[in-house]
Amino acid sequence: MTIKDLIKKTDFTVINSGSNLESSISKPFCCDLLSIAMSKAPANSAWVTVMGNMNTLAVAVLADVACIILAEGITLDTAAIEKAKQQDITVLQSNMQVFETALLVHELINA
Repeated sequence: MTIKDLIKKTDFTVINSGSNLESSISKPFCCDLLSIAMSKAPANSAWVTVMGNMNTLAVAVLADVACIILAEGITLDTAAIEKAKQQDITVLQSNMQVFETALLVHELINA
């Protein structure tokens, strides 16, 4: 499943659309501790977190995740949105809890 497919099949809000929408998502990854995410997030995963800040964007780039999904209605502030645009990072928003968001992504990937 691509990021574009994920957007079409869910009601996730697109906070920033990167140029990688045709990239495949390998699996969901849940973590709110940035140091753990930096070392353990699988490449091309959909990183589900509630950490909506500049550091999250930096970790996403370092870990080479496909996209960030901010769960529980969390969003980025204006400066972070601008940084996501500059770094070409796809950031989505879900109003569901972290587990429910990741489970939905997992189910869609494996459908």
